[in-house]
Amino acid sequence: MAGEQLQVLNALDVAKTQWYHFTAIVIAGMGFFTDAYDLFCISLVTKLLGRLYYTQPDSMKPGSLPPNVSAAVNGVAFCGTLAGQLFFGWLGDKLGRKKVYGMTLMVMVLCSVASGLSFGHTPKSVMATLCFFRFWLGFGIGGDYPLSATIMSEYANKKTRGAFIAAVFAMQGFGILAGGMVAIITSAAFKAAYPVPAYQDNAAESTPSQVDFLWRIILMFGALPALLTYYWRMKMPETARYTALVEKNAKRAASDMSKVLQVELEAEPEKIKEKGENKGNDFGLLSKQFLRRHGLHLLGTTSTWFLLDIAFYSQNLFQKDIFSAIGWIPKAETMNAVEEVYRIARAQTLIALCSTVPGYWFTVALIDRIGRFAIQLMGFFFMTVFMFALAIPYDHWTHKDNRIGFVIMYSLTFFFANFGPNATTFVVPAEIFPARLRSTCHGISAASGKAGAIIGAFGFLYAAQSSDPKKTDAGYPPGIGVRNSLLVLGCINFLGVVFTFLVPESKGKSLEEMSKENEEEENTEVGQDNRTVSV
Repeated sequence: MAGEQLQVLNALDVAKTQWYHFTAIVIAGMGFFTDAYDLFCISLVTKLLGRLYYTQPDSMKPGSLPPNVSAAVNGVAFCGTLAGQLFFGWLGDKLGRKKVYGMTLMVMVLCSVASGLSFGHTPKSVMATLCFFRFWLGFGIGGDYPLSATIMSEYANKKTRGAFIAAVFAMQGFGILAGGMVAIITSAAFKAAYPVPAYQDNAAESTPSQVDFLWRIILMFGALPALLTYYWRMKMPETARYTALVEKNAKRAASDMSKVLQVELEAEPEKIKEKGENKGNDFGLLSKQFLRRHGLHLLGTTSTWFLLDIAFYSQNLFQKDIFSAIGWIPKAETMNAVEEVYRIARAQTLIALCSTVPGYWFTVALIDRIGRFAIQLMGFFFMTVFMFALAIPYDHWTHKDNRIGFVIMYSLTFFFANFGPNATTFVVPAEIFPARLRSTCHGISAASGKAGAIIGAFGFLYAAQSSDPKKTDAGYPPGIGVRNSLLVLGCINFLGVVFTFLVPESKGKSLEEMSKENEEEENTEVGQDNRTVSV
């Protein structure tokens, strides 16, 4: 027989949208704003790092980071993020969401500042210290994924829970936008203060020593929004679901949520005791019971996030081609160092404004109307369609007259990634697992995604190189070419469509209904159909 829902949890499920919901979105969302800023701002300054530390005297072109250094600088934060998602996800279930939430924020603040203070007497030592601090920055960012999603899902009502979790994730779009705007403002200020010639006119003077401060300022600015929300994170009470279902403290759960909801709530310690005596609901992550109930669900959330991030992060491969094609970024030698930062930042800001940000907010508006499953399936489907539409007639798109069409198709793949699996893969793992394993399972799903991101960002950077050794970028071995890389990505997106069928629909259901925490063990095989194979 299904157990009764605790009054405090039922009150959260049926609560009308209130001020505390928006407060929670902002507090959790500012973490994601910072995450996106810190992860993506490095792409704005890698060209500048190449000019500052790797320009060869008498070279016709400005310096660029060697492939191995570029991969390390861009990718080390992803490696840290993967480790942080697993560690802090597990810790969030052991110590509580609130305790760990403050830790992740302080790691992010300290490592953002430290990244900008990277030191050394040689280019190699500067890059090594930068990579060291960015790994630990990524470690802190990784913790924000499972904790922000879990906290928001446990605070939200069941009617608009999807929109609230998606709104937290959508702050990523504003973080990317802010990164571009900070780089535009700082580079414009440096341009005005240090007017210098283009590289082709005077190579030595085109990169003044003062611009070493420019990349450091851009990286360090990421500490500010995180620092501003630290106090409010510490003021948030522990979620009632963790306090009641994991810590078994009915009195504190009722007291905390009475203040938040501004209603009187009964503690109901006898129900907590009854749930504690139900041995069918105390299984661990590696148990047969977990495998039977949630095994396919975890496979669904990990595989779809993994496949999505391969495609999503590999799309950055084509940005430089697109920016050059529509004249946003001239050839490097025709600009000075600061001008190049300005042009790259302007291009990234326009892409974020036109396709990245709108996609996120379409998901927020519609996720509780049409459901997670429909949005994810549609997103993967259209990403597949547009990727094949770019790949099959690839030669057609390389002609100058057709490049605007290429840009439109490329922007649409970004739009349907964000109005699709990029948002839903973050939302669903926070809704379908038991409270005592929720943060851990979200961390595992997110870490799987970051493994895909590492493959997407770096595996395809090598794969997309021309098969002709004479046409590859400096330092790279021959690959399979852009067209074949796009075909592979199209197939990966199609696999995303297939694995989406393992993910249950959670629209309009309580967290306990999805995780079956109120059901006795003998009844777990029977009952509601979550639209996927019974596990």
